[in-house]
Amino acid sequence: MTRPRVRDDLAALTGYHSPQVDVDVRLNTNEAPAAPPAAYSAAVARAAESIAWHRYPDRAATELRSRLAAIHAAEGAPVTIDNVFCANGSNEVLQTILLAFAGPGRQILTFEPTYALHQHIGHITGAERLAVDRTSDFLIDTGELAELFEFESPAVTFVCSPNNPTGMVEPRETIEALLEQVTASGGLLVVDEAYGQFSDFSAQELLGEDVPLVVSRTYSKTWAMAGARLGYLLGPAWLVSELEKVVLPYHLDALKQAAGIAALDFLDDMSERVAEIVAERSRVDAALRALGNTVWTSGANFILFRPPLDANGKTTGSAVWQGLVDRSVLVRNTSSWEYLDGCLRVTIGTPADNDRFLAALTDVLTASDSGDPT
Repeated sequence: MTRPRVRDDLAALTGYHSPQVDVDVRLNTNEAPAAPPAAYSAAVARAAESIAWHRYPDRAATELRSRLAAIHAAEGAPVTIDNVFCANGSNEVLQTILLAFAGPGRQILTFEPTYALHQHIGHITGAERLAVDRTSDFLIDTGELAELFEFESPAVTFVCSPNNPTGMVEPRETIEALLEQVTASGGLLVVDEAYGQFSDFSAQELLGEDVPLVVSRTYSKTWAMAGARLGYLLGPAWLVSELEKVVLPYHLDALKQAAGIAALDFLDDMSERVAEIVAERSRVDAALRALGNTVWTSGANFILFRPPLDANGKTTGSAVWQGLVDRSVLVRNTSSWEYLDGCLRVTIGTPADNDRFLAALTDVLTASDSGDPT
């Protein structure tokens, strides 16, 4: 049999994967360190009993969108239900944006290093990517953007804040400078705030019907619902209407909507958990610095760091990562990624998980100093 050929532009593409290793402490995928409250699981179970399984779900996800709009409006965002779009995780949110506003013959703009799915989804939807390097401090140099936008007109510009994998939060003035250039060029600015609840600034303050800006969020991190695959965006009502044209009908199932609605009754629990993670982030940050690592200040639920160089001045990231795995602790090995030579990324876990990680890292670095990194 002659097999059908995949699209030529996808033939060499590899999927997005995060290695999973059987370890005691898993701190590599930025998941929440604990499951949702037991009362939440009970609420979802009750909701499941009332679902009419033989009927299609509410295509408009009316209650879910209404509740989300009310929460963000209370935080100061100028939004109503018409400004909320929900999908199967924030990645589907991003994919739907690109299906509607990018695609073949159009460009997307990313600032590297950043979340790999922006580039990946852009590729599979047929868009061309423009990549601008961040500074050596992983900042966006807005002073160079005027020339870029003079010669290029990206349809969609992505900014991840807090940025993954660096954890750094883009200041308001950077977002405003980008928004000015994007508006003048007739494009769309997407601020990916998957980790937004862990930071002090959200671009939702800048939303408006005449502003080509969307802010995407996810239930995976602060709501401890990575297994549910639920995300959403806030944006102009006209943009939400355009997204509804390209999304699959009934794409958001009834149970997922019920789970998302139930979670909104546990805002206090979520806020408490965010505060605990932020406190632990500060503790882990200080401990990493005390061990001689280079650390980038994070506004997310993870920290990017570079272990000390060896006696020959070479990076030790991969050796340290393996040493941690040997001690049953898994972090994300980013040491071979472009721009991140020798770096590792650790998710903030429970206090016990963090203690285990720091003890293992201390052991690995001590062994490394003695000439045996394992």
